[in-house]
Amino acid sequence: MNNFSHVPPGFRFHPTDEELVDYYLRKKVSSRRIDLDVIKDVDLYKIEPWDLQELCRIGTEEQNEWYFFSHKDKKYPTGTRTNRATAAGFWKATGRDKAIYSKHELIGMRKTLVFYKGRAPNGQKSDWIMHEYRLETDENGTPQASFKNYFTFIYN
Repeated sequence: MNNFSHVPPGFRFHPTDEELVDYYLRKKVSSRRIDLDVIKDVDLYKIEPWDLQELCRIGTEEQNEWYFFSHKDKKYPTGTRTNRATAAGFWKATGRDKAIYSKHELIGMRKTLVFYKGRAPNGQKSDWIMHEYRLETDENGTPQASFKNYFTFIYN
C-alpha cells in the first residue's frame, strides 16, 4: 500500500513557521479545506518517531522532515498537563518556546522537543527532534485559549 501524498513532479514542501501556523494550522483548526493534501493526521502517542516516515512522506524522494497534525493528549482527563509518552519513550520539551509573527503580530508559538527512549527520569536521549506549533489567536487576531488544544508537528 502506498501512503505517499500525490504531488506533482519536482514538488518541494518547505513551509516557513509563519506559513505552517497562519495557513495550514489555522485552516485545520477551523475545518477549512487545505488546497493540497500534504499534511496527514496522526495519533502521535500511538506511534514511534521512526515509524512516521512511511505515514507522513511527501513524494518518493528522501527527506528528513515529516509534517503531520496531531491532537494534544492530556495526562489526566480533567487536567492541563500534556502526555507526551509513547510505548517506547517520551518527548521532552527543551529550551524556550519561539514566538511566530505575521506582520508584526503574534500568531503562534513553536516548542522544540527531543525524544528519549525509556521512561523518565532515566530515559536515553535520541537524535529525534520535533517542533510543536500552536495558534495563539483566532482568525480575527483575538487571543483564544481554545485554539491551544490542536497542534501540528515537524520531525527532523
